[in-house]
Amino acid sequence: MPAPVGTINAVFISFEGLDGSGKTTQAAMLADALELEGLTVVRVREPGGTATGERVRELLLDADASIGAAAEALLYAAARAQLVDEVIRPALARGETVVADRFIDSSLAYQGVARKLGVDEVLLVNRFATDGLMPDLTLLLELPQDEAASRRGGTPDRMEAEGSGFHAEVARGFAEAAERFPERVRTIDASGPPREVLARVREVVAL
Repeated sequence: MPAPVGTINAVFISFEGLDGSGKTTQAAMLADALELEGLTVVRVREPGGTATGERVRELLLDADASIGAAAEALLYAAARAQLVDEVIRPALARGETVVADRFIDSSLAYQGVARKLGVDEVLLVNRFATDGLMPDLTLLLELPQDEAASRRGGTPDRMEAEGSGFHAEVARGFAEAAERFPERVRTIDASGPPREVLARVREVVAL
C-alpha cells in the first residue's frame, strides 16, 4: 500500500516493520538528516533505551528464554514505560525531536495479533504504561517477508527465530495498525537502496 500524499508535522516519530525491513537504518539516517537541519534529536530503540530497559531487552531477546505470551507483552510494556518516563517525555518537554526504532505498534502486531492476545487488550496495557503517549507519526516500512528475512544477519534472537507463519501474522498486525490509526501511520516502500527509502520517508516527514 503506497504512502498517502502529504506530510505530517511531527516531533515524536516511530519506525515500525518486520525484522529486516530497515527500521534501524532508516531511523538513524532520518535522525542524522534532521540534526544536519539544526534540530536536537533524541534517538531511542525498543526494547531498551534505559538501563532498566536494556536488561529487559536481554531477557526478551534471549533465544534460550522461555516466556509466555502475556509475560512477553507485559515485559515489553514495562520497558516502554521506563523509556517514556526517563527519556521520551523529558525530551519532548525540552522541545526536542524523538526518533524511535519501534514503539507501541510493535506490541500490537507481535503480541496482539501474532501471539493472539488481542489488539485491544495489548493497547490498553500500553496506554497505561505510557500514560496515553503515542507517536505523532509512525513510518511503517513495508517489505516482502522473504526479502526482510534475507536481510537479517547473524544468529537470530528469540523473536527473529519464530517461524514464517508467525512473521506473516506480524505483518498482518502492522497492516491492521495502519488501518486503525490512519491519522499517524504512513506506509513506506522499503525496497531498494537505503538512500531511496530515506527519500520516500522525507516525503511524509515535516517538522
